[in-house]
Amino acid sequence: MSISGVLDLFRGRPHHPVGADGRMALSDHLRELRARLLKATVFFLIAFVIGLVVYDPWLLDLILDPYNDAQAALEGQAETKAYIASAGGPLLLQLKLAGVAAIVASSPFWLYQIWAFIVPGLHAHERRWTRVFAAIAGPIFFLGVGTGYYVLPKGLEVLIGFTPDGLENLVEFGEYFGFFTRMLLVFGVAFEIPLFVIMLNLAGVVSGKALGRYRPWIIIGTFVFAAVATPSTDPFSMLMLALPMLLLFVVAEVIARLVDRSRGRGADRTDQWDDDALSPL
Repeated sequence: MSISGVLDLFRGRPHHPVGADGRMALSDHLRELRARLLKATVFFLIAFVIGLVVYDPWLLDLILDPYNDAQAALEGQAETKAYIASAGGPLLLQLKLAGVAAIVASSPFWLYQIWAFIVPGLHAHERRWTRVFAAIAGPIFFLGVGTGYYVLPKGLEVLIGFTPDGLENLVEFGEYFGFFTRMLLVFGVAFEIPLFVIMLNLAGVVSGKALGRYRPWIIIGTFVFAAVATPSTDPFSMLMLALPMLLLFVVAEVIARLVDRSRGRGADRTDQWDDDALSPL
């Protein structure tokens, strides 16, 4: 394949006319999706290489700090030591750590690619909002990851604290890293959920009034999700995930109501029909 052919793969230009409302042929949608996946992959690989370069000591210390903080907080209540189980463990750990760091560091770019793929399906006045949301999606993801990193030592302290007297808790570093990764990614992705709620509102799927009507169920569902999603068993981690999510849901509802008001939608789209009325379809 020529260089121009490779560049065309990254451009993802449509081969058929694009409608005024942004509608494209299915093949053109797939070309655009392929191009955005390629761009996100290249950016991820660049961040991955940088992660390998700064692995020791910066990334390694970043991973070990929550464990060391939990160990210091226990103050001799439980003996614990971290170890690597196999000869290939250090190399595998370095690759995994660089990969997770690359996912987090490149999150603004691949989140933008998600939004940009959706934008052609929206109206012109809606695209302005999606650009704003695409700009804040990355910082919100970082905020979620940072919150997870902040509560991680407390979760480790609670879990290691269950170690009986006279026994030493040996923490296999691969399992610890998996716990670390799940904790951070769960917080990061969870903080993005309200943004997708706003996206659904822009697409006309969910109204602000519907969010208000189901607010009690949203609150219950958020706490249930936080309790199930957090790898640790302490209530502190659950609250640190649930409370910011609820705050973001409130902001999402306010924005959804403002969008509905600007469009003249004072009620749900389904409220305009009576339950017993005959559908025109």
